[in-house]
Amino acid sequence: MNAPQNPPSDAPRSDAPSIRNLEIKAALLMLLMVLLLVGSAAYVLYARGVFESTQRLVLIADDSEGVVVGMDITFAGFAIGRVARIELGDDGNARILVDVPQKDAKWLRTSSIFTMERGLVGGTRIRAYSGLLDDPPLEDGAERTVLRGDTAAEIPKLMASVRELLDNLTALTASEAALSASLANVQALTEQLKGPQGLLGTVMGSEEDAKKLITTIDRTNALLARADALAVRLDSLVANADRQVFGQGEGPGGVAQGGLVSDARTTVQALNKLLDDARTSLKKVDALLVEAQGIASNTREATTDLGALRGEVESSLRQVDSLINDINRRWPFARDTEIKLP
Repeated sequence: MNAPQNPPSDAPRSDAPSIRNLEIKAALLMLLMVLLLVGSAAYVLYARGVFESTQRLVLIADDSEGVVVGMDITFAGFAIGRVARIELGDDGNARILVDVPQKDAKWLRTSSIFTMERGLVGGTRIRAYSGLLDDPPLEDGAERTVLRGDTAAEIPKLMASVRELLDNLTALTASEAALSASLANVQALTEQLKGPQGLLGTVMGSEEDAKKLITTIDRTNALLARADALAVRLDSLVANADRQVFGQGEGPGGVAQGGLVSDARTTVQALNKLLDDARTSLKKVDALLVEAQGIASNTREATTDLGALRGEVESSLRQVDSLINDINRRWPFARDTEIKLP
């Protein structure tokens, strides 16, 4: 028997699966990839605000180092704009063109201040400050000068100040400096304060002067004590004078003593009483004289009555004279004590 013969290996196989519409599917896949790329780019542009209406703001600075396109400008920590372009002006200053969305432009006012800060750590930051939100809004295309704050630029000045401070400190703490002499004087003063006379000896300059001052103070204290005793004695004398003149105080045995003024007042009252009696007697004399002139027949009787009245008057006058002498003895009144009879 003859065995079956195998076909040659280079002959095409007829049983391989065939893919229908392969070109169409590949074209659709490529189109989908293109759509994805376009959509991603559109989304990125939309996210970056390319299609959003913006307002242009021009910031002028003398140096734009550290500022790059796409950098944000912040207000209160929130991004309200983005750097679109940086160019060099005709005056040699850098012009930073910033696009601010219309919805965020309300935070920028005519009185707003813009700063560009460079720190030791991190990049450059552009910030906006609006203190008065009631001011008119910032117009489109406005130009504002940026205030710079470069920390790195202050380091050389700080180092120079520190070096100068160290030089001054070295000169101040040197052995021949004035501070050393002052400390030595303070130490000497402290030693003098620890001495026998203490602060007083230091102020007076010598112990002898300090002793003289202490002696003077002791004598002054003794003099003040004597003055206090003298004042007490004067108070006692004044109290005695008041008691003698005005009758204040009590005498021995608790009996109230009358003063000179009280005695004079009593005497004057008695004198007034005697004068009233004398005045009454004189009125009686006048009445009797009238009767003596009118009635001639009763002359002897009237004369007898006049003699009796005259005796009473003289007695009253003698009492008055005795009272006046008593008053003059107690209190020297400057009055004329002579009494003339009618």
